[in-house]
Amino acid sequence: MLTLKVLFWICLFIVFYTYLGYGILLWLIIRIKRLVKGRPAPTPMPTDEQLPTMTLMICAYNEQDVVAEKMENTRALDYPKEKFRVMWVTDGSNDRTNELLAAYPEVDIVYSPERRGKTAALKHGLREVKTQYVAFTDANTMINSGAMKEIARLFMDKTVGCVSGEKRVAARQAGEMAAEGEGLYWRYESTLKKWDSELYSTMGAAGELYAMDPALCHDVPDNALLDDFMMSMYVVDEGHRIVYAPDAYALEYGSADIHEESKRKRRIAAGGLQSIWWLRKMLNPFRQPLVAFQYISHRVLRWSVTPIAMVLLLIINAVLVAMGAGSFFTVVLILQLLFYLAALLGYILSERSHRNKLLYTAYYFVFMNLNVFRGMAYLRSHSNSGAWEKAKRS
Repeated sequence: MLTLKVLFWICLFIVFYTYLGYGILLWLIIRIKRLVKGRPAPTPMPTDEQLPTMTLMICAYNEQDVVAEKMENTRALDYPKEKFRVMWVTDGSNDRTNELLAAYPEVDIVYSPERRGKTAALKHGLREVKTQYVAFTDANTMINSGAMKEIARLFMDKTVGCVSGEKRVAARQAGEMAAEGEGLYWRYESTLKKWDSELYSTMGAAGELYAMDPALCHDVPDNALLDDFMMSMYVVDEGHRIVYAPDAYALEYGSADIHEESKRKRRIAAGGLQSIWWLRKMLNPFRQPLVAFQYISHRVLRWSVTPIAMVLLLIINAVLVAMGAGSFFTVVLILQLLFYLAALLGYILSERSHRNKLLYTAYYFVFMNLNVFRGMAYLRSHSNSGAWEKAKRS
């Protein structure tokens, strides 16, 4: 029984630390850092003459439905036109994407007739970049008008090798639970990213909006499922920082439904496992101790160990209760069962288009962790390809 109790406490600690404990610890460390050193002074916004040249790269596959909206949004960006290039890399597109883009004289079209995946498209586009910095975004995300200037401002700090914009998720209509669940998750993620950035570096950038010095862009394997994460983490591995920019944000609509969201989650989970292996040297605490602490705490645990710990925690808890381990373990088991019951009810209600945010939040949490296991299967079947089926947006 002693061995089971030890395993129980290990699993409980891992689950708590991953989803709550790290955030609490990060908050405490930052408060102490501010007391000792004070808040860092913000870098002033450069004048138009000081702004670096910038390319906005959009990798696209059959995005004819969003070309007009995306280009309207791009034209509204506040950045000197003589210092700003727009590049669309249309990887294997066989719809009217290229034809529609031809109507915009400011667009550089980089076309590949073969669909080889987003990573290959990024590499193709990077070979054509001639500006000081390159920003990456998706065709279906809209950027706030001041995003490019905010990114340029943060690059004035020469310790910064990558700027990660904020991802914001919206529902087209009230009651779209998949979009609202995704939005809740990203609000929590954004808080952690902000604190990570203040401590030292954000752990990875999201592909909706991030920017880099092209000289720091490493070749990522063509079969990478999380090219944005890999490319940005290579920057950290070389001793540069990823700084988080909540004032440079990309807005996108959430997945059309939970089944479409599952496509994204299992691919992200598979890409996370893939990235852990490829970036395994970053787990060594003797290379970059603070980076290893942040990387393991924020990324590695939730993509690998913690979902398994959640399953083991429930099983071990049930066995301990059956063995008469004591009232504490009985209470914890009841709480676990109530949580999973809430998640089940959240699922049933969402399938019937009924809205209960509390129950749905429990379901979305379980759903995310279940997709880690689905991601393991996805990785086995997609290990040689970086292409994926796009999730439909609401």
